[in-house]
Amino acid sequence: MHKVTIIGAGLGGLTLARVLHVHGIPSVVYEAEESPNARSQGGMLDIHDYNGQLALEAAGLMDEFHAQVLEGRQALRVLDTDGTVLLDKPDDGTGGRPEIQRADLRQILLDSLPAGTVRWGHKVTAVEGRTVTFANGSSVEAELLVGADGAWSKVRPLLTDAKPEYAGLTFVETYLYHADTAHPTLAETVGGGSMFAPSQGKGIFAHRERGDTLHAYVEFTRPLEWFDTIDVTDPRQIASEFEGWAPELTALITESDVTPIIRPHYGLPRGLRWDRVPGVTLLGDAAHLTVANGEGANLAMLDGAELAKALATHADVETALHEYEEAMFVRAVETVEDADGITESLFGDEPPQKLLDLLA
Repeated sequence: MHKVTIIGAGLGGLTLARVLHVHGIPSVVYEAEESPNARSQGGMLDIHDYNGQLALEAAGLMDEFHAQVLEGRQALRVLDTDGTVLLDKPDDGTGGRPEIQRADLRQILLDSLPAGTVRWGHKVTAVEGRTVTFANGSSVEAELLVGADGAWSKVRPLLTDAKPEYAGLTFVETYLYHADTAHPTLAETVGGGSMFAPSQGKGIFAHRERGDTLHAYVEFTRPLEWFDTIDVTDPRQIASEFEGWAPELTALITESDVTPIIRPHYGLPRGLRWDRVPGVTLLGDAAHLTVANGEGANLAMLDGAELAKALATHADVETALHEYEEAMFVRAVETVEDADGITESLFGDEPPQKLLDLLA
């Protein structure tokens, strides 16, 4: 079996490397970041029993995963804009979406790989054929090349001219630390898990991370140019867009312990496919980027696991890649359709009722 060259040490690329290792197939992962701790890895992830957990089972890491799950975080609240609680669903332990910090999940995968599998500090500057050139002056000729390098993939142009376009949705993120003591009213408002306060064209959402950190997402369906007309680093300007909302909701913006962070969302064309290119494929956001809908990390991990299993099953690499891609294309379309329903329930004509209907 060819050694597999993986570009990107995100959850999808690492899952691929791990499941390949389980099957005795060598791989190397090239990552632009200088170390595993070069930057924050983001917040919480709910890992679903129908995709992300299947990938972890294939990786043989379910015990390690359960050891890092944060109990109680599947609790869910839906609030009206005046603060009225419309749904308060506790975490009774029966949900299929346990929550874990993204950094903890990534570390589980890193710890499961042989030393030297991940080559840090390898930022890709060019990909020609299956020759990958890095900013540090080195290069590698891949036998089998997998782009797991996210939205702005350097590998994708080998397969398709498609590029991400702004999806009409932007998050502005805030964090509130030591919430139980420093922000007790807000801690009570959010509860022990996730809180949604949707409205037409905008919303305020939050969840409780490890300890008593609250991570809030202020979401807008606005043109990208609109954000040039306000100072998104000023919590007061952002909060002014929610005039008349309950103060315990807008305080998730104004009491932020960090400068608000803007996160525009991009997507690839719906139903994106490409013709089979020998020895090259993609997974995760590199293959099927869409707006945030809770499925991205799960889908990337499942892509990695399914690709590894296909390579382990078929002696012919092209047969394996064809089988993997055909199934992956279908999964991607289904995920986009799910994303449409979620976006409509959060920002459409009749929130929050549509969200309540969806959750029911």
